[in-house]
Amino acid sequence: MNSQLLKSLTVAAMLAVAACATVKTTQSGVVGVDRQQSMLVSSSEVDQAASQEYSKTIGEARKKGQLDRDPAQVQRVRTVANRLIGQTGAFRADAPGWKWEVHVITSSELNAWCMPGGKIVVYTALMEKLQLSDDQLAAVMGHEIAHALREHGRERISQQMATGLVVGVASAALGLGQTGSQLADMVAQVTFTLPNSRLHEQEADRIGVELAARAGYDPREAVIVWQKMAKLGGSAPPQILSTHPSPESRIQDLEVYSQRVMPLYETARKGA
Repeated sequence: MNSQLLKSLTVAAMLAVAACATVKTTQSGVVGVDRQQSMLVSSSEVDQAASQEYSKTIGEARKKGQLDRDPAQVQRVRTVANRLIGQTGAFRADAPGWKWEVHVITSSELNAWCMPGGKIVVYTALMEKLQLSDDQLAAVMGHEIAHALREHGRERISQQMATGLVVGVASAALGLGQTGSQLADMVAQVTFTLPNSRLHEQEADRIGVELAARAGYDPREAVIVWQKMAKLGGSAPPQILSTHPSPESRIQDLEVYSQRVMPLYETARKGA
């Protein structure tokens, strides 16, 4: 690559990165999550790619006979999810109208996730090995839904694209002309492989306990969930813990914010 071309690519990359849109994805809520985010790719593009990847994942689970095997278990998960989804409007007005999907996959993996646009999967081992109550299941699902509300996947993809653009050599592959399949691969990476940042996890924890409280689930149970996970993990933490902050720091933060949203929980319980 000659120096003039490299210079041109570098300038173009810097201009593209500078053009990142700064957005406010959610309202701050009682927990006060109000950080501005820089995005290099649109919500619609990421949601479309997520839907593509989600369909692939669900299709594979169906072929293996792992999808929604226990109707009672699926109904339980969807009941909790629907109550949480009903409260998402407190953070963004458009979220209750998303094309939400909720499935359960039979797996020995302790995990759950929510792709951009509201595509949720809970793994059976998470519920069975941790013996989660509905309040505790709501804590986990509220956390995962919070990632989607805050568009953390879109933000992380934007960061990856910006890094590729700055490097220059990767600009052609990770540029703004991203193909649908490339973007779907990036959605898969940020969902299944790449670790969330401590900041993203903290935001999801805080929004998650507020969603749970608004839905009438005890937000204090979030603390118990992470205690259970830490105890079960030992020297080899479960997948859902391996990319998350230390249990000690997470529990301390959750203790503070679960108390902050207790009035919402008490109000929800009175109205139940």
